[in-house]
Amino acid sequence: MKKIASVLFAASLLISVGVHAQIKAVNPAEFHGAVADKKLYKVVYQLNSDDDKVIKATMKNMMNALEDPRLKGKLEAELVVHGGGVAVFKKEGPYEEQLKALQAKGVILAECENTLRERKITKDELFDFISFVPSGNGELIIRQQQGWAMVHP
Repeated sequence: MKKIASVLFAASLLISVGVHAQIKAVNPAEFHGAVADKKLYKVVYQLNSDDDKVIKATMKNMMNALEDPRLKGKLEAELVVHGGGVAVFKKEGPYEEQLKALQAKGVILAECENTLRERKITKDELFDFISFVPSGNGELIIRQQQGWAMVHP
């Protein structure tokens, strides 16, 4: 039995080495990223932090994706906000301009209603141009099952 296992292991190792030997090294000067050969890409960004650096990085990452020449005009995007991330949608915060810029590019801005209830935040405290979902986690689960790429900066 040990002999058979050893032979099988050796055979699989040789096959693996053979497969890897067929992979050609990529010349860094010739590589310019993946080719966006689909008509449509879908991505959902998760924001659950009130840290200013995280909020700004998330919005910058979204804008970078929307401006990527490979994805331009092919990207459907949603920002799902829950937990501490609700800070990005508060009227008192400094993010209105960036949010409107994202929305102008077609980004869905979605706030978790569970977060509002748990933190006793009214919709009046938030920008009037955002949308709401019953559960941020539920939205993420549904989007992932629908094939959306998930990004959590």
